[in-house]
Amino acid sequence: MNKIKTTEPKCLWKCNNILGEGTLWVKSHNSLYFVDIKKKKILILNIKTNKKKILKVNKEIGFVAHIKENIFILGLKSEIRIINLKNLKNLYSLKIELDKPNNRINDGKTDPMGRLWFGTMDNLEKKQSGSLYCLDDSLKLHKVDDKYFITNGPAFLNKNNFYHADSKKKIIYKIKINNKFQIIKKNIFVKFKKEEGSPDGMTTDIKNNLWVCHYHGARISVYNLKGHKIHQIYLPAKNVTNCAFGGIKNDELFISTARKGMSSKELKKYPLSGSLFRVKTNIKGTKTIPFKILNLTL
Repeated sequence: MNKIKTTEPKCLWKCNNILGEGTLWVKSHNSLYFVDIKKKKILILNIKTNKKKILKVNKEIGFVAHIKENIFILGLKSEIRIINLKNLKNLYSLKIELDKPNNRINDGKTDPMGRLWFGTMDNLEKKQSGSLYCLDDSLKLHKVDDKYFITNGPAFLNKNNFYHADSKKKIIYKIKINNKFQIIKKNIFVKFKKEEGSPDGMTTDIKNNLWVCHYHGARISVYNLKGHKIHQIYLPAKNVTNCAFGGIKNDELFISTARKGMSSKELKKYPLSGSLFRVKTNIKGTKTIPFKILNLTL
C-alpha cells in the first residue's frame, strides 16, 4: 500500500466549541456539519462559499446525520429527532433511555446499509450506564451493547463489522454482529497508553484503515486492519474529538476539537482548541451513506 500522506492541519473555523463533535460531510450541500454538545449548537460550513451558519437546538446534541435534502436526524439528550433544518420543523421524535435521566446521546454515524448507530453515556462520565444502539430503516431501535462509560465511534468496515470505543477505558473494540444485531465477536483492537489520551471519534478510509481522534492527545492516529499504527497527524488543539472525510474527491479530513476542561495554561499552549480543522490526504475516505427510512413520508 502507498504510504499515507497528509498536509499540515488548517484551521477553517475558530468557533471556540466547548465540546465539538459529530462531523458530517454532506456532498449535495458542499457543507460540513458538526455540533457543540454543551452549547446545543449545530454548526454548518459551506466549503465552496465559506459561508458559516449556526443553529440552536433545545437540548445537548451529540451528532447530526443526513436523510435527504434539508431533512436530518439528530442525536439529542434522551431523544432521536428528525427535523427539517431549513424551517426547523420537527418531523419525528423517539425518546431514548427515559429511565436514565443523567444519560445523554454522544457519538453517532450511519453504516454502509444506511442504518444509524449511536451510543449513550453518563453525562457526568462516572457511571458505566452507556449503551450502543442501532436504528434500522423501519425506525426500530436495537440495543446492541451496554456497560460503557463514554461511547465513541462507531466506524464501519462493512455491514457486520465495525469499531467502537469506550473513551474512559481507553479501548477501541472491533465488533462483529449477525443479521439480528447480536454481537458474535468483540475483541480489543487497540488500547491507548496514558500519554496518548483517549480514543474519541473515528472514521475509515477505502483501504479499511481506521482514523482515530485523541482526546487529551492533540493528534489523530491511523491504524491498519492489524491494529498497527501507520500514520499520525498532530493538531494545535489538545482535545481532538471527531473526524469525517469529505470534499469534492472525498480525500479531505475534517476535524472537530474541544475546549472542555482545559486550564488557562493549556489554552495558552493550544489557543485553537475548539476549532474546526481540515487536513488533505492522498487517500479517500469511505463514503457517508444517508440514513435510510422505509415508508415514512418526510
